[in-house]
Amino acid sequence: MSDSEQNNQSDFLIEKIKVKPVNRKKLIRKTIITAAMAVIFGLIACFTFLILEPVINNWLYPEEEPPFVLFPEDQEEMSPEDMLAENIPTESPSEPPEQEGLVLEDEQIQEILSEVTLDLENYGELYNALSAYTDRLNCYMVTVTAVTSNVDWFQDVQESRNLCSGVIIYNDGRELLILSNYSTIKSAGRLLLTFYDNTIVEAQMRQWDKETDLAVLAVDLLDMPEEFIVEDFPVAPLGSSNAGNLAGTPVVALGSPMGVSDSVGYGIITSSGSVLSMTDRNYKQILTDISGGRNPSGVLFNLKGQMIGVIINSQPDSEKGNMITAYGITDLQKMIEKMSRAGVAAYMGITGGDVPREVHEEYSVPYGAYVEKTSMNSPAMRAGIQRGDVITEINGTKISFFRNYGDALLQMEPGQTVNVVVMRQVQGEYKEMSFNIELGEVK
Repeated sequence: MSDSEQNNQSDFLIEKIKVKPVNRKKLIRKTIITAAMAVIFGLIACFTFLILEPVINNWLYPEEEPPFVLFPEDQEEMSPEDMLAENIPTESPSEPPEQEGLVLEDEQIQEILSEVTLDLENYGELYNALSAYTDRLNCYMVTVTAVTSNVDWFQDVQESRNLCSGVIIYNDGRELLILSNYSTIKSAGRLLLTFYDNTIVEAQMRQWDKETDLAVLAVDLLDMPEEFIVEDFPVAPLGSSNAGNLAGTPVVALGSPMGVSDSVGYGIITSSGSVLSMTDRNYKQILTDISGGRNPSGVLFNLKGQMIGVIINSQPDSEKGNMITAYGITDLQKMIEKMSRAGVAAYMGITGGDVPREVHEEYSVPYGAYVEKTSMNSPAMRAGIQRGDVITEINGTKISFFRNYGDALLQMEPGQTVNVVVMRQVQGEYKEMSFNIELGEVK
């Protein structure tokens, strides 16, 4: 092979590789497009997850309604018209029915009583029986400890503890609800409940009412250790505070009636006819002859084992002295039910009462919730409700008593607009007027 051919062959085998130049604009454009698509797909995925997650979660783990207190309905209150009709005889009087059994004359009764001799032993047996009775009732009672932590000048943490009494009002095996005093525990960082068997659990405040100074506390029993037996926490049975005249009825005050935990008082109801007028609600006040202490708390039981009143946490005054007073439990039931749902009471701002039958007959004042006063800057005042108006209807619900007005309002929510029908005296006669009122919230 000649030199020229060899050189040509070597030239043919030599290959020169050139690096393709980078198109920076195209690379940046692709990068931006890729990033934008990632963001778009991410947003779509997040949006889809937010929409479907609650549906899937509810499907897999259906959420149950939170438990709440629902008291049995008390005996229906008779309307004013029925009260009038009840006094009208429908039949002519007839011979009284013959009484069955033996009827004793006064002299015979006195003779029998004179033969009964009571001594110190009988007196002791009586109080032993009362002691055994209160011991059974104490299973419904709870001591509430409000623990508050403070830091002193030296940055040391100090705890202060306030005590009040509570009563078990609900137990479904999952949750326990306690009715207690509010002002004593409102600033607490932790709430501890001590039961009759010395079991101690932590509770959370469900809701409160500043007007009555009451609060509902909740305990989640599902988070408790297995050794806790939920059946050991019985619910206090309710009596009726509207059943006839309660004056003279023996009662037991349990909780902290003397201002000291686990104290007790025996006595009778001296009066149940007075009413505590509060904004948008009225409560029957039960007076007793039981001498209490400062800042009392607890409940009243009758001798049938029924709770009939919640002790009012108030300072002694000149009229009642330091005698124990209580809210009638019947008037409190709707408010307790509202608090057990963590509901906030709607506020209209009216103080009033019932229209007596004599006033209705003599002055033709219609039955309803009589307005004695409207609170300053309240929804009622802003809407035009005046003193002397009679509320006869709220959102289609007939109002015959002030209690009907309060119960209807507890079915409403703050911010809701309701239609209120009132009767107003105009030129000597009552005329119907209608107001649309946006309800507020108790501050």
